[in-house]
Amino acid sequence: MKNAPITIKDIARILGISASTVSRALKDHPDISVETKKAVNELATQLKYQPNAIALSLKQSRSNTIGVIIPEIVHHFFSSVISGIEDVAYNAGYTVMICQSSEKYDREVANADMLAAHRVDGVLVSIAKESTSFEHLHMLKDKGIPLVFFDRIASGMDCDQVLIDDEEAAYKATRHLIENGRKRIVHFAGPELLMIGRNRREGYLRAIREAGLPEDPALIIQADNYEKAVVAVRELFDKGQLPDGIFATNDLTAVGAMQGLQKLGIEIPRQIAIIGFSDGRLSGITNPTLSSVDQHGYDMGSIATELLLQRILNEDDNYTPVTRILEGKLVVRESSI
Repeated sequence: MKNAPITIKDIARILGISASTVSRALKDHPDISVETKKAVNELATQLKYQPNAIALSLKQSRSNTIGVIIPEIVHHFFSSVISGIEDVAYNAGYTVMICQSSEKYDREVANADMLAAHRVDGVLVSIAKESTSFEHLHMLKDKGIPLVFFDRIASGMDCDQVLIDDEEAAYKATRHLIENGRKRIVHFAGPELLMIGRNRREGYLRAIREAGLPEDPALIIQADNYEKAVVAVRELFDKGQLPDGIFATNDLTAVGAMQGLQKLGIEIPRQIAIIGFSDGRLSGITNPTLSSVDQHGYDMGSIATELLLQRILNEDDNYTPVTRILEGKLVVRESSI
């Protein structure tokens, strides 16, 4: 059986003083003598006393905790975002509670309910692929909990958001393939329900149109993970419809396409050039190394957290939401040249 945590009352009983005196001594109150403060703090250290964070939050109406709802923790982009979030939050004296939706709507709803129950001061959100209804996020806002979206936003909600210019980044990636002589370029696309999926598709199409290449709907294939990409390239191969270039909506999809093609004896980039999106750790260790778009995950996380902390501290319900747009950087490696 575990021992109960040490309380202010325990310290007061041992020292033979009142609990209120102990409380003021721990807060370095000027009315408490130096000797009493020393005795209280030494005993508190000896007994490993820790303040009750929940009780303090109820008294102060602030928990100094922010919540994060994220689709995947293991994804390199999102882990980079988390690093940016935690660095800014830690320096500001805030604790971070990280929740993973696993791309599931029900999990995202449960995450929102849990964070509300834990009285977090604000929430950073990147929505799941399945999420098309946002009552759970409106619930947080109605409770006075500030929200900031990053990467994937909930349409129709007036909240701060930090995004990459997905359309322009996708345009640059596709144009790079075209400038390197590719004329039949497949886009392995993300879900159309997500704005990032729509924007990356539009950037791809803009580059295709600008180059005067045929705009073929059959060249846009819904494939946004490793497994789907492997299946997609096999189907293209079996039909005799392999492209000479692939722009994938993320790096895992690009790697799936690359390895699927290599198993079929296709040489990259001689026969098919490939470019991904996110520029994670995988991009530098594939063979050949993978060209990709740097999403600036760390910067996105730190900027989003700074915006959230501003909302928490200012407590202004009539603010005008801010949108910060980061520019994706094209990183050219061996897979596309």
